Amino acid sequence: MSWALLSVFIPTFFFVSVTPGLCMTLAMTLGMSIGVKRAMWMMLGELTGVGLVAALSAIGVAALLLNYPTIFTLFKYIGGAYLFYLGIQMWLSRGKMALKAEDEGKRASRIELISQGFVTAIANPKGWAFFVALLPPFIDASQPLARQLMSLIAIILTLEFSCLLIYASGGRTLRTLLMKSGNVRIMNRIAGTLMAGVGVWLGLG
Repeated sequence: MSWALLSVFIPTFFFVSVTPGLCMTLAMTLGMSIGVKRAMWMMLGELTGVGLVAALSAIGVAALLLNYPTIFTLFKYIGGAYLFYLGIQMWLSRGKMALKAEDEGKRASRIELISQGFVTAIANPKGWAFFVALLPPFIDASQPLARQLMSLIAIILTLEFSCLLIYASGGRTLRTLLMKSGNVRIMNRIAGTLMAGVGVWLGLG
């Protein structure tokens, strides 16, 4: 891949990644409720989903799926309902995602966090449409497809991970400010509202 192409590809995908969306809002919410370190398990699932979407988009599978949106509708409703449920639980200071005054109770497992990120990434039709529209122009038909895809997806995932960290760190900072004043309930309600909002956004988007 030429440097000239990279000079266009990197800023384009960084701008798209850093723009507020489903995954970035989720990262900020989890950074706020469970901290950046544990939120990285969600990021692992999200990055796996993004990599899968990018690869399938590049080879044309996404174009076929977008013509038959039933599968997206199913993923959207299930994923959106689950995230909305988690948001309500957090708002009520219940469940594994909610912040506790003394850190008591069970925490969300790594598998739950990874699944949450993965479902959010693959259930977003706008993400598929974006990759279908923007990724193919950066692929040179005269060069081996596999090597190009590996390079492009590696860059995309690096940019995406950097942006997820930025959002999660922002959520952690907000958490620190609120915790200093002992506002655990307010903290949970803010995080819960954001989480429920992501669920509605995913379901109706």
